[in-house]
Amino acid sequence: MEILSTGEADLMRAAEALREGKLVAIPTETVYGLGANAFDEVAVARIFEAKARPTFDPLIVHIADIEDIGLVAREVSQPARTLARALWPGPLTMILPKRSEVPDIVTAGLPTVAVRCPKHFIAQRIIELAGVPVAAPSANPFGYISPTTAAHVIAMLKDRVDFVVDGGPCDVGVESTVIDMTRARPVLLRPGGMALETIEEVIGPVMVPKRTAHHVGEPLSSPGQSLRHYAPSTPLYLFEMGELEKSLCSSSLPGAPDSEAHTSDILHPSVALVYTSARAYEIEALHLFDAVEALAPDGDMCEAAARLFSLLHEFDARRFRAIYAERVPEAGLGRAINDRLYRASKK
Repeated sequence: MEILSTGEADLMRAAEALREGKLVAIPTETVYGLGANAFDEVAVARIFEAKARPTFDPLIVHIADIEDIGLVAREVSQPARTLARALWPGPLTMILPKRSEVPDIVTAGLPTVAVRCPKHFIAQRIIELAGVPVAAPSANPFGYISPTTAAHVIAMLKDRVDFVVDGGPCDVGVESTVIDMTRARPVLLRPGGMALETIEEVIGPVMVPKRTAHHVGEPLSSPGQSLRHYAPSTPLYLFEMGELEKSLCSSSLPGAPDSEAHTSDILHPSVALVYTSARAYEIEALHLFDAVEALAPDGDMCEAAARLFSLLHEFDARRFRAIYAERVPEAGLGRAINDRLYRASKK
């Protein structure tokens, strides 16, 4: 593995590496992606090998410019074009009919392709210099917490990636929103860094399907749809806001050791992850957790999204026995945060 800077010479090296079939971890506004030439089947296969990712889980193809959408999509409906013009570049992925040039390994054999134009100068420049669309899932082992810094990538993938471009921490911090634009009415497949409300302002109502179990081996229609995903090694238990105290009071907190030990011994060491500083003060007053962290001290949902994965990485590094997290308000980026917490939790 070689670490590259964001200087033009290093970006040219990263682009050349992509053209040569190598794997390059690149920063985007959402999370770091593990990139390969989307038209190179062998290079794309290396992504699946490096991540230990099942081949039924399709990849997102990244383009440098809105006009490049025709390189990978066979047809683009008027609503999709409208959405692209309004919200690209940005943390939005659209599912579209794919061109035959896109290898089946990229799309899990589906006739559709997931396409995104990232809003990150470094990602855009690398793809532009490479001259090819770049298939890039998150640069982490499959199912684990997504990386929001180069250090996360290095720690998790080590020599399984050829180059890592260190572009600093990601601004958004959660993956892109995925919208299926192949149906009569658009469908939300994965909430993410682009708020559903923002999308609906552009194209009208979007269908939000209920979460359903996935049968192993069956192709997923979008990345990030496995029920167990984005998960830390530390067990995470998810609660509605205000339910944590009830579980504590009723001695029904999941994940606590079965013993006759004193309550404080049972709960130590563990961490509570809550929404705001005000909520953190309430939980700290219980004196039952080793640590309490606020996702967004002042209630800023953008800050909460940006901090989520970094905090989960930190909790794993600190080797807590359990994480007790509360859902945040289900609006804007809160929808994506709750989705990631749900998929990371013990069910």
